[in-house]
Amino acid sequence: MPYKEIRYALSDGMAVVTLNRPEVMNALSTQMRAELTDALRRGGAEARVVVLTGAGRAFCSGQDLGDGVGAAGLDLERVLRDEYEPLLSAIYDCPVPTISAVNGPAAGAGANIALAADVVIASENAAFIQAFTRIGLMPDAGGTWWLPRQVGFARAMGAMLFADKIPARQAVDWGMIWEAVAEVDFAHHWRVRAGQLAQGPTVAHGAIKRALREGYGNDLPTQLALEAKLQGVCGTTRDFREGVLAFLEKRPAAFEGR
Repeated sequence: MPYKEIRYALSDGMAVVTLNRPEVMNALSTQMRAELTDALRRGGAEARVVVLTGAGRAFCSGQDLGDGVGAAGLDLERVLRDEYEPLLSAIYDCPVPTISAVNGPAAGAGANIALAADVVIASENAAFIQAFTRIGLMPDAGGTWWLPRQVGFARAMGAMLFADKIPARQAVDWGMIWEAVAEVDFAHHWRVRAGQLAQGPTVAHGAIKRALREGYGNDLPTQLALEAKLQGVCGTTRDFREGVLAFLEKRPAAFEGR
């Protein structure tokens, strides 16, 4: 698929997907959603880490209300089911680690797409806004699932009812995101972080993702059995053998991702 509203770059095991409509703060159009879904799936197949970020001063302002979704009588259920769900699944089901590098404001669906990633790194000038009630809607794009799991029921409810801006530092304090970084250091920092994952043990990364997610619904015996199963797989990899050898030889491990 030729991309018109995003950019895709692959190097050194890192796929960087950039929302590229800075003139509208990277608002989500039907075209952009289709391109993002394709690029994220492509990154999951080609790379060892996938980064989602935005061009210009914003990460994503949410749904492009000029794209027809706000029109009276439009089937919002269909749009969410047919356009947003595949996009969110492409992030959530990605076989390699995903990072949202939130370079500026993330509002509405833009906030919830950011929160769908495994790790969220934000610039200190970024903020997260569950802006839906400002236009008479409820949060969607997975927000009612991600947010209470990240910050707790009370904070999720307040953030969604009041649609308050949550600055990046506050988001860190709440446990909503992994870290907030000074704007001057942001671009370098997330690339270093993504590089760490791209050079890491990819099979182990995938096992961590699965174990943490399934752990929400498992009792302890089930989770211990899952850990044993996944660790058994990790123990058969070249990366495990390399990791042990590197430890014994007192040198950094050179993981191959298999």
